[in-house]
Amino acid sequence: MPSPVKIPYQSFIKIDRNSSTAIYMQIANQFSNAIQRNFIPEGAKLPGTRTIASLLGVNRNTVVAAFEEIATQGWIEMQANKGCFVLNKKSFNHKRTNASNYKALEQYPTKPGYTFHSSNLLDSPLKISNCDNVFTDGTTDSRIIQIDQLSSFYSANLKRKSNRKKLLSNTHQDNTSFRKNMANYLNLSRGLHVSSKNVLITRSTEMSIYIACRVLLSPKDKVIVANLSYYSSNMAFQEAGAQILTVSIDEDGIDVNEVEQLCKTQQIRMLYLTPHHHYPTTVTLSAQRRVQLLNLANKYGFIILEDDYDYDFHYDKSSVLPLASVDTEGMVVYIGSFGKSLAPSFENGFIVAPENVLLEMQKYLRLLDPRGDIVMEQVLNELIEEGEIFRYLKKASKVYKERRDTFAQLITQFLGDQVTFKLPAGGLAIWIEWKKPINLMQLHKECEKNNLFLPKTILYQDRTLTGMRLGFGHLSREEMEINLEILYRSILTLSTIDKTKGSNQ
Repeated sequence: MPSPVKIPYQSFIKIDRNSSTAIYMQIANQFSNAIQRNFIPEGAKLPGTRTIASLLGVNRNTVVAAFEEIATQGWIEMQANKGCFVLNKKSFNHKRTNASNYKALEQYPTKPGYTFHSSNLLDSPLKISNCDNVFTDGTTDSRIIQIDQLSSFYSANLKRKSNRKKLLSNTHQDNTSFRKNMANYLNLSRGLHVSSKNVLITRSTEMSIYIACRVLLSPKDKVIVANLSYYSSNMAFQEAGAQILTVSIDEDGIDVNEVEQLCKTQQIRMLYLTPHHHYPTTVTLSAQRRVQLLNLANKYGFIILEDDYDYDFHYDKSSVLPLASVDTEGMVVYIGSFGKSLAPSFENGFIVAPENVLLEMQKYLRLLDPRGDIVMEQVLNELIEEGEIFRYLKKASKVYKERRDTFAQLITQFLGDQVTFKLPAGGLAIWIEWKKPINLMQLHKECEKNNLFLPKTILYQDRTLTGMRLGFGHLSREEMEINLEILYRSILTLSTIDKTKGSNQ
């Protein structure tokens, strides 16, 4: 049995006097940790309380309380007139720990002692940057949100007695009133013909896509997407084990003829669409192609997963209604977001589908989000009932339409001779294509040197295409000018470097 003084207690018992945990509990926890990991071997006699108190610089009564706690937990035995001894435990590792490893007690293990599944498919392509200026793929501007009014709605619902029971519940509460109002809102704004039984509320569009994949897809199912598509949905399809097939896209949307050719040669399970404003190109799927796709879905039996991620933002007098509004055979599963014109934390997702499909989807929702957000749903419910959501949308759409027009003018001013683009009918981003290819990864790095962040998720490049999806919704005119000027200067720098390299060869 080693002598107590040979164990360097100070090396693995550290006291944080600023911690909210009592000092005696800090000592007890670290002693029990050391015993369990065999840094103090079984049968070892612990130093006296006065000795430990002196080593750690604490009151002896603190150490007495710590030892009593360890004894209560069953790690040591306190023998009268003899001292404290680590109890023998058959489950202990009898191999003596090397003294050089005492420092390991000061930190959490850096590696697990077990195997686990890792997924390269779900690696996030998003990167955080410290740049002051940034382009997004099309996000709202929190500075124009009427946050005080939203706060008053939230505060009132948080205090309301009728909500207290729901707040204290540990089970999922189905807000039938909110689903009913959401159904009415979708019927009114998007030409649907649904009831509350056809609507499922989720936390986000991405959650909706994930749940749809779990219920509708099986491994090796084939899913058609446009050859430029939303990275997050592609990740969800691949994670579900589906095989992704791509079709071309032009100024009228995805190529329906290519879809039909695939259907003739393969069993297609799903077609994923962002028809209102295609992601990333912002193209609107033509009315004729919408009808053709519905006919193909009915003929070949594939599901249309329609993602209307930014339907709220359209600037023409009339918007094109979703495919779900004219689906009579139940082939369309319609997903989207609600509250995008509000603060980001107020935004919810939804799924519209036949009732029996939603019953299965709800099982996954309860697993992923067992309690939901009752207060937030009630706030959104009141915004619909009182008509506030329509007033928010009207104000926001006016601001974003003006920003779209301003951004288009500035693109022409800074990049007009180098890019082509079409004014989108809605949304919060403009798609530009470069007339001459440039290396977008080099441009990304050069812009970052100049304090402008271009996320890799907005950059699209292959042998035939060099394009970018530039969000304008979050930018004022001054910020647009700064971003585009940096982008322009960065392009000039790359052009100079290329010319220099060419002359030296």
